[in-house]
Amino acid sequence: HAPYHGVTLALPEARGVIGLVAPSNQPLISTIALIAPAIAMGNRVVFVASERYPSIALELVQVLETSDIPAGVVNLVAGPKADLSKHLAGHAEVDAVWCWADAETNKSVEHASGTDLKTTWTHVDADRDWLDPIQGEGLEFLRQATNVKNIWTPYGD
Repeated sequence: HAPYHGVTLALPEARGVIGLVAPSNQPLISTIALIAPAIAMGNRVVFVASERYPSIALELVQVLETSDIPAGVVNLVAGPKADLSKHLAGHAEVDAVWCWADAETNKSVEHASGTDLKTTWTHVDADRDWLDPIQGEGLEFLRQATNVKNIWTPYGD
């Protein structure tokens, strides 16, 4: 009986399309804090703008369109957060949903995401201080934007 050894590699991989429901508080910084790590890790984003301040998101999209970000990487949808978040969660082409909304909307997103085992990351709308370096940025966002693929390469003596 030969002993087995192996090398394991853990590789981060983009999730694909992330449906992002932006929070209502601090709409510019929170939207940037959510979009930036998602696209930095290689994902595409479909985001629902803040209902109270949709014009901020529209101007942000205009800035992104004139930058070097390819067309279709960041997409904006404006409208009622509760309805649009359910549609994103149930859409077959969306691979993950990040939702900052009220508890009822978050529950409906998690329920709608269950049909195709979509990854969800939900928070109550006002639970995060986006100006705090620990809460508004960091590895948590990058980890949520990726799947970790493990590769085990066995070898024996």
